[in-house]
Amino acid sequence: MRSIMKVFNTYSLFVVLAFVGCTSNTEPQRLSGYALGTTYNITYFDTRANPDLVPAIDSVFYVLNKSMSTYIKNSDISKINRGDDQVVVDHHFKTVFNASKAVFTATQGFFDPTVGSLVNAYGFGPEEGLATLTASDRDRLLALTGFEKVTLHEEGRIDKSNPNIYLDFNAIGKGYAVDVLSSIMEKRFGYTNTLVEIGGELQAKGKHILKNSPWTVAIDTPNEDAAERDLLRTLTLQNQALATSGNYRKYRIDEKGNKYVHTINPFDGTAQPSKVLSASVIAADCMTADAYATALMSMPISKIETLPLDGIEYMLVLAGDNGNYDIQRSPGFPSLNLP
Repeated sequence: MRSIMKVFNTYSLFVVLAFVGCTSNTEPQRLSGYALGTTYNITYFDTRANPDLVPAIDSVFYVLNKSMSTYIKNSDISKINRGDDQVVVDHHFKTVFNASKAVFTATQGFFDPTVGSLVNAYGFGPEEGLATLTASDRDRLLALTGFEKVTLHEEGRIDKSNPNIYLDFNAIGKGYAVDVLSSIMEKRFGYTNTLVEIGGELQAKGKHILKNSPWTVAIDTPNEDAAERDLLRTLTLQNQALATSGNYRKYRIDEKGNKYVHTINPFDGTAQPSKVLSASVIAADCMTADAYATALMSMPISKIETLPLDGIEYMLVLAGDNGNYDIQRSPGFPSLNLP
């Protein structure tokens, strides 16, 4: 097994938008809702709210769910997971599949959408988890993982070396949805200054017009209490995407008191907490940032430091002494500010 996955319910990044009083006819407009098992927020600038955006956004979520949601029984990916090898996938599925292959290769197998069987077994997927996962269970499920065992044919059919292999794009899907919405905002509606965020993953285009500066966002303090949200650091983004993965809120405790986090070790199938509490990644597109943030959560820090990361910048929040946090970031990660 070569990967980790995360469910759509991530809590990693809180978007901070400091709106000032409007001095022109153009005002910040914000559209919010619930989709993909989480919330979304879209900020753009116009003289008024654009009513045409809602149906366009809803249609995107409908199409993506129909293609790649493991929570919908008649989606293409659910049919494929049940062993249907006659499904012809759409261009969204192909794009995500090919991007996943690229990250799978670049991270030496630490990102792998075929880890879905383990995600389900630990209770972090759409299927009921096992009460206790034994070493024998892990070995059995590890035999079903390995993205090299899955092939996408040109016409859109998927071949799996074992029909029981379970594909799960949840660790890259929100990021891709952000990219699709951001593209629609610009290409279909002409908005070049936007901030699109889904479940903490975001794409910042242009700038905040009224402030005449890049968008300001913030990274959460790794706090297990979902009711409390403390900001760890703020940073600015312009024409960049940011995604964060963390283990500090999504976990379960089995009947024996063992704690399992939703980051799964890609080589032994375990899901134990580590020193890395969260990983934030900046990339040109959110799909890539989302996948790398997931991968970095399971990698040893020594491997992260030596991994070729062309166009990728990262920040790790590590568990320090006495409940404190240590921050480690790549040389090109933006400057951080206190909130």
